[in-house]
Amino acid sequence: MSVVYTKKIYFSGGDFHELQEVFAHVPGVVSTCTGYINGERDTAYSEIAAGEVKAYMGVEVTYNPKKMDISQLLDLLFGVVNPYVTDGQGKARGEMYRAGVFYASAEDEPQVQLHLNFIANRGKAPVVGNAGLTVNDPNSNPKLARKLCAIAAPLENFQPAEAEHQDYLARHPEAETYIDFDKLRAYVKF
Repeated sequence: MSVVYTKKIYFSGGDFHELQEVFAHVPGVVSTCTGYINGERDTAYSEIAAGEVKAYMGVEVTYNPKKMDISQLLDLLFGVVNPYVTDGQGKARGEMYRAGVFYASAEDEPQVQLHLNFIANRGKAPVVGNAGLTVNDPNSNPKLARKLCAIAAPLENFQPAEAEHQDYLARHPEAETYIDFDKLRAYVKF
């Protein structure tokens, strides 16, 4: 029997049912689990939704790093989750739905931070010349500048969500979603 080396990374951003469906079919992903990330205490969906307990609703992604790189997972996350929006995506609004990446291993922190720094500076024009002038800088107008709202933090704890929240969209394909899964499948070959 062969043993497969796996790693875990935790993502939040909008509806955790949708995030689970996004990552569940990716080659190299071994398993996914919806749950509560960095919660104040053991909790339930209703307590977080009501704002009684602070935690991020998200998904645990277990993957084989020989088949899937963490940067590919981050690309996919930020392909479906807008990192420039505070507190949620679509109809899922509130601090518990904020876009985030939570790493269980300190060795993942540099790559996660590098990826978020790239996203934060996307669209910024390079400095040109000794005068420090920028050409066509989309961020020169503060009203038009984008601010990264996604967070990166070490994982403190993860509590799996209740059974009714596991594989929800697989069991309820008729459910309305913010993510257009047909379009996603057309662009990303699972």
